[in-house]
Amino acid sequence: MNPLEKQQTEQESLPTQNQQLLEENKRLKEKNKKVAIKYQQDEELKPFQAELIRLQRHLEDHQKKMIIIFEGRDAAGKGGTIRRVTRYMNEKHYRIVALGKPTEQQRTQWYYQRYISHFPHAGEIVLFDRSWYNRAMVEKVFGFCSQEEYQHFMRGVVGFERDLVRQGVMLLKLYFSVTKEEQARRFERRKTDPLRQWKLSEVDLQAQDRWDDFTDVKYEMLKRTHTIDAPWTIIRSNDKHQARLNAIKLILNSVAYDKLDNTLDFTPDPKVVVSGARELEHMEAQRIQGGKFIG
Repeated sequence: MNPLEKQQTEQESLPTQNQQLLEENKRLKEKNKKVAIKYQQDEELKPFQAELIRLQRHLEDHQKKMIIIFEGRDAAGKGGTIRRVTRYMNEKHYRIVALGKPTEQQRTQWYYQRYISHFPHAGEIVLFDRSWYNRAMVEKVFGFCSQEEYQHFMRGVVGFERDLVRQGVMLLKLYFSVTKEEQARRFERRKTDPLRQWKLSEVDLQAQDRWDDFTDVKYEMLKRTHTIDAPWTIIRSNDKHQARLNAIKLILNSVAYDKLDNTLDFTPDPKVVVSGARELEHMEAQRIQGGKFIG
């Protein structure tokens, strides 16, 4: 190649190189922006996470027991919220329980038995990443239990929880609600992200197809198990950070302890936090207007 041709080739490649540099700069800016946002969100959580340590100390000092149930659709943000709740807590005084499929032996036992074995002792918090409500949701939708087993559970769970509360257990039931579109987006990310692929299961892959089925059992569960003794609280979790922040506020508000910082705003966002009763009204209005439940 002569010098003239070489110079011409270099000039022709300049626009491509410039475009690549522009795209790389754009990617770096987006990455830096995400890092900055994540840092700001983590900083916003920290004072409330410090309050959780204070709450733990109160439970320990007064020998109280606390159970927090995290329920909701797949990819609704339960696990991420649990990690933020427990990030700075004293490991000696909390446990996270995420049970797998029951063994053949457990299938022959009283349904609640494998959950009861993980209940808290005095001064401890146990966080259930899915709970005995598996029977009212996943097991019901996918036929992992019989109709008789389902009905037996729905008739008995209210009394079971009433006894827990009567015996002094603090029971907090949280249901994380995500839209169908956001769930689909999160599933797609799990498929393409090697750090998240382990989260995908066969049940997850069918969640979108069974969306209406899950909505129906959600309504039935709330209608029959939202009680004065053990009410449900719904957390809108399309915005993960707001879901985490408001879940922590709910936990802190559920216990009468001496707050570490009374200048903090402990009021949950009504756009994020909805009572079980209000969610039922919302779902019933959807059915009247559109002929079916939506979410």
